[in-house]
Amino acid sequence: MSEFIVHSVPGSPFGRSVLAMLEEKGAPYRLAPVAPGTSRSPAHLARHPFGRVPVLEHNGFSLYETQAILRYLDRVLPAPALTPADPKRAARMDQVMNINDWYLFHGVGNVIIFHRVIGPRLMGLASDEAAIAAAMPKARTVFGELARLLDQQPYFAGGSHVAGGPPGCAGRWLLHPDAGMGRPGRAALKSRRMAGTDGGAVKHEGHHVAASVRAGEGGVRERGKEIQGCAFAGCGDSAMP
Repeated sequence: MSEFIVHSVPGSPFGRSVLAMLEEKGAPYRLAPVAPGTSRSPAHLARHPFGRVPVLEHNGFSLYETQAILRYLDRVLPAPALTPADPKRAARMDQVMNINDWYLFHGVGNVIIFHRVIGPRLMGLASDEAAIAAAMPKARTVFGELARLLDQQPYFAGGSHVAGGPPGCAGRWLLHPDAGMGRPGRAALKSRRMAGTDGGAVKHEGHHVAASVRAGEGGVRERGKEIQGCAFAGCGDSAMP
């Protein structure tokens, strides 16, 4: 099996989703770090014309956009299958992954986690309580809908984590105990299952994610302030510019 190359800023939640997928598949891969602040360099723009991460390279084939990458990996690495064969379960998986990308991350995760965890702990900044308060109504709406969709199922797409969906959950940062979400219901407690899978994504979730960032995984700690310009302000392909 040929090696997969993932171009990503270390610590990017969207890049981590791709790495988690490759771990789940047991595939050989190499992380090609993109230094924060260089995603709009000519070299990277040649890979991604919009200056985002991640970008996947495989056998001379280049692909950007996280969800496109995850679906490609599930097709070229069919075992274990992480996309449900049933059309309704697959549609639910797609729906919840889009809720995660467009409603949980945007305006919730990239606000609350930055001001509650990343800014204070890594950059020495005071929490912007007004920004957090402004994000809370949207957060409650998102978690309320996720709780409704999950209901009494073990996974959003039903069944088990195998054939349950690519681990595309950037919003799992909200599980950090300092995020200010408290215990907003069953969806928050099981948001690791947002895309219908536990498996290889577990080690990247919640306080484990924040702990790895604090410990300097991938050199993130050494770059200090540039973290804000990375995972929470534009390096993810679905992040705000």
